[in-house]
Amino acid sequence: MLKILLIEDDISFCKLLEKFLIKKTYEVRIAFSATEARLCIKKESFDLILTDLRLPDCDGIVLMKEIKESYPQIPVVLMTGYSDVSTAVKAIKNGASDYISKPFNPDEVLLVITNALQTSTPVVEKETKKEKKNPAKQNNTAENDFVKGISVASKKLLEHIKLVSPTDMSVLIIGESGTGKEIIAKSIHQQSHRKNNNFIAVDCGAIPKELAASEFFGHLKGSFTGAISDKTGYFEAANGGTIFLDEIGNLSYENQIQLLRALQERKIKPVGSNKEINVDIRIITATNEDLREAVKNGDFREDLYHRINEFSIQSPSLTDRAEDLMIFADYFLEKANQQLNKNIIGFSSEVVAIFQKYSWPGNLRELQNCIKRSTLLSQGAFIETDVLPAEFFQTEKQSNLDSFSLSDNEKEAIIHALSRTQNNKTEAAKLLKITRKTLYNKLKHYNLD
Repeated sequence: MLKILLIEDDISFCKLLEKFLIKKTYEVRIAFSATEARLCIKKESFDLILTDLRLPDCDGIVLMKEIKESYPQIPVVLMTGYSDVSTAVKAIKNGASDYISKPFNPDEVLLVITNALQTSTPVVEKETKKEKKNPAKQNNTAENDFVKGISVASKKLLEHIKLVSPTDMSVLIIGESGTGKEIIAKSIHQQSHRKNNNFIAVDCGAIPKELAASEFFGHLKGSFTGAISDKTGYFEAANGGTIFLDEIGNLSYENQIQLLRALQERKIKPVGSNKEINVDIRIITATNEDLREAVKNGDFREDLYHRINEFSIQSPSLTDRAEDLMIFADYFLEKANQQLNKNIIGFSSEVVAIFQKYSWPGNLRELQNCIKRSTLLSQGAFIETDVLPAEFFQTEKQSNLDSFSLSDNEKEAIIHALSRTQNNKTEAAKLLKITRKTLYNKLKHYNLD
């Protein structure tokens, strides 16, 4: 039987959680303070430690560091309020296995504990190993810090990435601009058997249709005006690895035919050459358009669409992963601090409130740019409201679909909440700030399945 040390000063909550864990066949020891916890750890051995971030006699992060220094093999999971999420993420970077936000549901507790026992992989995973033999791969790896979120949408995204990465299936990533589609593609590559070979990213919207064949497949010197030397195309450069075609919907119909032929035959012919080159590549594509509609309209070849869409992944917008907002904000702040040689600690409570109300039309890219700019302008220890861009203070009417208030347009708010949570009624009830039972009553009232 696995043994857990539960450190929590809220006695009633602690006892409740203890009973739940015992029912799930865990052996549980309780400590109401850091002092008690230290004594327990000296007397007994534990498989996992679950500690509150705020303790009466010690900061939970300080205690976690103490534990990890003496017992690095024991996974430590932090329990924290939502306002402390960014602090918890920093703690994870210093050795904690995971964290869980209060209030939390039983299934979430079990999932976090199970994952922590299986592996102590941090919530923010960073590829730190440099591939010295392959400079291109090394640069791409350094840039790809995939941030795991806690929202339903982020967990679904992570699950899909883990499922498809070990395969050679062609993947189509669908999502709004700025949602991190290239980061998703890199993560798939880095978790695949091709990870030690090149990841080549191509912006299809930036290639003139007249030069697409040369860019994709290369050319020989003198094959056309301006071809002053031989050129290796993207496909040959990605041989053995992965090629990522961003905004593939921007390719001309003629270029789509050329691409389809290369994917079907796995052979390319440089412009001006009679020699075919065999290529072994995995293709990942991305779009912010509805390619199915483009197929119906005759703007995108149906056979190419099916060739690139063996498996599709939805890249969620920032509004679809609202619970992850401050996790990303904290990550981008750390990155900005490094790039700008600054040491900003965090965000003021007013800034956090503004961030949570803002609609983020530019998604993660807008959030990153905002935080980098604010970090540059900040003179104190925290990012304050005076360094935020003007658009954050423009009063605009929030649509009822962006609000989860049940006072007006109740039915629409419920439908939107269910959509946001992929029909997870427990999560939808949380967003709506009502009980699950109340939600079921309202679903019955409005005849919603």
